Amino acid sequence: MGEGITSLLPIIAIFAVFYFFMIRPQMKQRKKEKSFSENLKRGDKVVTKSGMYGKVLDFSDKSNTVILETGAGKITFDRSAISLEMSEKRNSKKEDN
Repeated sequence: MGEGITSLLPIIAIFAVFYFFMIRPQMKQRKKEKSFSENLKRGDKVVTKSGMYGKVLDFSDKSNTVILETGAGKITFDRSAISLEMSEKRNSKKEDN
């Protein structure tokens, strides 16, 4: 009986390492991105995942979209297209100046 448990310990240890170094950080990042998307407000300067810079004009909760004012005019994007990472970088550069 003791041999069975000791033979499972390496597998359990590998799963624990995998969880703490792979799964958990991804879950935290996903939660942070969801919170960012839900807390967007009019006037926020954002960057989409495709690299489009803009300012939030309006929202459509019905279709889960955001209307951005860009250099090309008003464009509608899905909320999930707004990049947390690139938007934070853009806004932190503005604050540093």
